[in-house]
Amino acid sequence: MVSIGTPLLWSLFALFVFAALAVDFLALNRQGAHTVSIREASIWWFIWVLVSLIFVAWLWWLLGGVAEDQATREFANAKALEFITGYLVEVALAVDNIFVFLLLFNYFAVPPEYQKRVLMIGILGAWILRAVMILVGAWLISQFHWIMYVFGAFLVYTGFKMWWAAGQEPDLENNPALLWVKRRMKISPHYDGEKFFTVVNGVKMATPLFVVIALIGVVDVIFAVDSIPAIFAITRDPFIVLTSNVFAILGLRAMYFVLAGMHEKFHLLSYGLAIVLVFIGVKMLLIDIYKIPIVWSLGFTVTTLAVTMLLSLRIPAKPGESGSAFPFEPKEKPDPDAQSSAERG
Repeated sequence: MVSIGTPLLWSLFALFVFAALAVDFLALNRQGAHTVSIREASIWWFIWVLVSLIFVAWLWWLLGGVAEDQATREFANAKALEFITGYLVEVALAVDNIFVFLLLFNYFAVPPEYQKRVLMIGILGAWILRAVMILVGAWLISQFHWIMYVFGAFLVYTGFKMWWAAGQEPDLENNPALLWVKRRMKISPHYDGEKFFTVVNGVKMATPLFVVIALIGVVDVIFAVDSIPAIFAITRDPFIVLTSNVFAILGLRAMYFVLAGMHEKFHLLSYGLAIVLVFIGVKMLLIDIYKIPIVWSLGFTVTTLAVTMLLSLRIPAKPGESGSAFPFEPKEKPDPDAQSSAERG
């Protein structure tokens, strides 16, 4: 599979990822457990978006965006457009991911000061998982062209399923992943700071924080299964696929804290995401008949999401309707001053 990713580019990108992780973990350890304000989250989200734009501008320049040769300029423009479109699609799909995180945090009454660390660990897991899935997906597509049709049909099915699920009440109590965890380990009824395990009456148990992280891992798997085929419909270059995914995930934690209090305002967004998934799936199915230009994909995605967000602001939400396919009713928050009966150990 042809890729612009030279050994030097891959090495520079790997160094950037490690540097970004180091910055995040150092900031996390220095600040400790604390509630993230909308202002703090907005600053970080703006920083990561700006970093993404700087990266694609640098990539465009490196590929010959300012070269005198027209073919070289067109190639650089095409790759930059592929990155921007893929980045936008991944960010859009991450919005629904965020609303599921919000569902889990409210269901398990995770104290706000612990949510930052949970998201950090979850995002690190998402990076590793998506890197593996992208490499596997790239290999499958290079070996079996017909897999594109499977991906396309899956995205069309997922889009219709998302449309049908939008606005429906989930049954988290009977969620298979949660039931699987409950059957295989004892869960403490209380949090024990930021610990994942604690001892209650002499018995070692997992804390609710560990369960939340485990379920976030499951959510990452589910959404990666949707988003990876979607990005391969835009570009089959593994370097563009991986970098657009990673940059989209970089701002995921900050985006969560920005959007956490706004989920009800965008109650129609899932319908827009469903339309985008169906469009991308159809694009994949038509790949050998007609290749839809990248600029059309970008325009359609931006227009669809903008229209559904504007309609969300103009059309009142129905009772119980949320901006995600996973609406919820928040559980009562525990008293942060309440002492756990856990024996610290």
